[in-house]
Amino acid sequence: MSKKGGYKRVGVDFRYGDESVARFINAVMLDGKKAVATKIVYDAFGIIAEKMSGEDPLEVYRKAMSHIAPVVEVRSKRVGGATYQIPMEVKASRRGALAFRWLKLYAAKRGGKSMAEKLAAELMDAANEQGASVKKRDEVHRMADANKAFAHFRF
Repeated sequence: MSKKGGYKRVGVDFRYGDESVARFINAVMLDGKKAVATKIVYDAFGIIAEKMSGEDPLEVYRKAMSHIAPVVEVRSKRVGGATYQIPMEVKASRRGALAFRWLKLYAAKRGGKSMAEKLAAELMDAANEQGASVKKRDEVHRMADANKAFAHFRF
């Protein structure tokens, strides 16, 4: 069941009862192997709880997501014969999707033994406003800031 102009409801994950975690599990999933993705995410949360001295992994996850999700991005638009990079606000659904994508990508690129360990390390770094995924968000924001002279071309 899809909402008009919105996104499909995913449901909630069974451990935390959180829709965002369920979406993240779906983003981590490869080849329809949801059980594997669920194990990776929950193992990562377990590592976070262990390494951050009992801090709630869900709070670390939420803090990390807020530090990764971009607020503005640039979109290309042709005006006359020229193409301009126009800064635009990012919709909430896209903001989450980009955060999931970057988190998964940069966690996979990290050094580490298992994907759960890599994911936990990237989440902990992002919660502390470090790491490659936060760097990517800053890069996107810098690009939008550099092109704010073209904001009047917004559609």
